Amino acid sequence: MRTPIRPLVVAAVAVLMFLNGKPAAADVKVAVVDVQRAVMQTEDGLRAQATLKKLFDSRQQELSKRQVELQKQKEDIDKQGKVLSQQALQKKVDDWQKQMGELQGTFVEYNKELEKKQKELTDPIFERVLGAIKRIAGQESFDLIVDRATVAFSRSDLDLTDRIIQLANGSTGGAPGGPGGGASGPKTPASGGPTKP
Repeated sequence: MRTPIRPLVVAAVAVLMFLNGKPAAADVKVAVVDVQRAVMQTEDGLRAQATLKKLFDSRQQELSKRQVELQKQKEDIDKQGKVLSQQALQKKVDDWQKQMGELQGTFVEYNKELEKKQKELTDPIFERVLGAIKRIAGQESFDLIVDRATVAFSRSDLDLTDRIIQLANGSTGGAPGGPGGGASGPKTPASGGPTKP
């Protein structure tokens, strides 16, 4: 499951630069940017993904280990069902259900932790990408720049994503380049969350 970098990003980017009050019949200079890819493929975005993947893998490993332990306990309870008293069996079942509930709670907590960490890491990159979009819009007199995710079709020569990535990296040495393609970039590993027990 891929979660958006920021709610309402579509609206924020779609109305970013519709300026100059040109008449309806006049030519309107339009471009598109894949904001998700731009954020994820900046240098900081790639580092953020590596950090999130490390955290996700660690949490997933812990959850998987606990799931295996609880599955083994359930199998043991099933085997002991015929030899234990009803009271002893019920105690084991109650204990197992309690542990299952705790595991479900841990799953929810880990998902929240991953979402918070993702926001913490990507929000500054998102702001830098928006700044790069505004800069190009101002320098090259674009009337409208929309998020690629909001349009059914656009010509590849209208896609500024690669240039935006380079410009967003500019604070660490990158410079704007030529028009970019629209290839899909890596997804955030944290967006799927841990496997629910």
